[in-house]
Amino acid sequence: MESHQLFGYSVTGAGLSYSSAYQISPLIPITLFGSFKFDIGNSPSSPFSNHFDCDTITTLSDSREQYSTTDNLSGASPSCNSLLESGNHFHQLSPALLQDANSSQNVKYTLLQLETALMAPDDEDITMSDTSLGESSRPQTSGQTTRAWSQDHHGSCVIQPRQRPSVVSGQRQSDEDALIEEHQKQMEEAKFQSIPPGNLKQLLIACAKALAENNINDFDKLIGKARIAVSIGGEPIQRLGAYLVEGLVARKELSGNNIYRALRCREPESNDLLSYMRILYEICPYLKFGYMTANGAIAEACKNDERIHIIDFQIAQGTQWITLLQALAAKPDGAPHVRITGIDDPVNKHARGDGLEAVHRRLAAISEKFNIPVEFHGVPVFAPDVTPDMLDIRPGEALAVNFPLQLHHTPDESVDVSNPRDGLLRMVKSLNPKAVTLVEQESNTNTTPFLTRFIETLDYYLAMFESIVVTLPRDQKDRIGVEQHCLAKDIVNVIACEGKERVERHELFGKWKSRLIMAGFRQYPLSSYVNSVIRSLLRCYSEHYTLVEKDGAMLLGWKNRNLISASAWN
Repeated sequence: MESHQLFGYSVTGAGLSYSSAYQISPLIPITLFGSFKFDIGNSPSSPFSNHFDCDTITTLSDSREQYSTTDNLSGASPSCNSLLESGNHFHQLSPALLQDANSSQNVKYTLLQLETALMAPDDEDITMSDTSLGESSRPQTSGQTTRAWSQDHHGSCVIQPRQRPSVVSGQRQSDEDALIEEHQKQMEEAKFQSIPPGNLKQLLIACAKALAENNINDFDKLIGKARIAVSIGGEPIQRLGAYLVEGLVARKELSGNNIYRALRCREPESNDLLSYMRILYEICPYLKFGYMTANGAIAEACKNDERIHIIDFQIAQGTQWITLLQALAAKPDGAPHVRITGIDDPVNKHARGDGLEAVHRRLAAISEKFNIPVEFHGVPVFAPDVTPDMLDIRPGEALAVNFPLQLHHTPDESVDVSNPRDGLLRMVKSLNPKAVTLVEQESNTNTTPFLTRFIETLDYYLAMFESIVVTLPRDQKDRIGVEQHCLAKDIVNVIACEGKERVERHELFGKWKSRLIMAGFRQYPLSSYVNSVIRSLLRCYSEHYTLVEKDGAMLLGWKNRNLISASAWN
């Protein structure tokens, strides 16, 4: 890499943590997430076919729950049962009428007669004639107590007085149950006819809607249909649907947080995980976009300073700063002294291979290679717990703070009355930084109701899955690994978790802008040079990527969907 190339990237530095080796499966299994014992991969057909092991997680049950794609429809509805089972208030159908009901031409008429009989008062005589004879049906009042249907030799159905039998005929009861079952089956089929055949997106939304309304019977039927339609080796909607289905089932079973924590705590071979992150970094411009905007904004803000202190709230591998350090080292008036404070929660150490010490060694090697003094200080704490004392702020240093796809993990006022999200921004403002860079997912999943959040998640990740397959064909196992290990856990968390357990709480740029302004920051636009470099980068991927400037921020998207926002503040 030439020293004058400020924004050229050749290494990965994703600040995400994911699991390791995977197994390919053509279809998502019937086995649910709730069935694993941090041995999610015991089922070879699971979309999460990996063995998980984390000391901090409570072992789950070994039991496996099977979900059928259809339900038993033989039971009558509560209202019908109450009528059928009230011994002193039921009118029996004659065998002739039931036989007549078996013809397809008279099913509707028979059901109407059954309804009339069920709803008739006990103290009325009812005369009902066969419509084939052209006679009308009308009620006739009398003092008789109970009636049963019979048929005269002309075929007319008239009510003959007799005492109600104490025991209903088993055959007649069976026939009547069959009629009710058929009626309910028709109603159930009509309920799902609004979903166009083959429209998996609408089917997934229908699943979420049934779950949102706590209609578990409908949910089980719909999720069974969805399981048949999804596949981790299929089209983008089928691949995404595989993880959405598992997220929905986990939400129903209240197992979403266990799954999310298991996916985060898995410590794979670092080479395997780095391979997944490197693939994502190379096949999509999302991470490059974030790193390039942060590097460019900090380089512009601190170009005349001799001492620079960068606080990175998601240090990951630390390699995201290689290009900036290389550019600073090439300054005509000499390289400045650079100090980097890397913050990352203790759970994510496997994303770096072996902890913050590895980041220190990597930055030391970069310092020696480019002949620039670099000092590193690791802070292994969660972002909301960071205090100024931990950051070792020194006089005379130009301070820059970077929030790369991380700030949405900090809860806001909807989760914690103390509002740690805005509190963290106010704490950073008190440090008087020269530059603050913010890169976030352009998605609205923070405080929206579940169904709205599900539809937003479906739309957001469908665009991302479509962009991945352009560079990495769907039949390649590397693509399956990238989607499974780099995206699945976030999808599960958004859909299956609530309250403090839901840490993936994205907001649109307009909301972030309001928070930063309230904290006392002022926005400044990213440089036109950075804009032009990113546009050139996108041309190397696909013409479907878009870059728009809005409210002083840059928005990277796929087709008509914005996916990532980047902005700079001071």
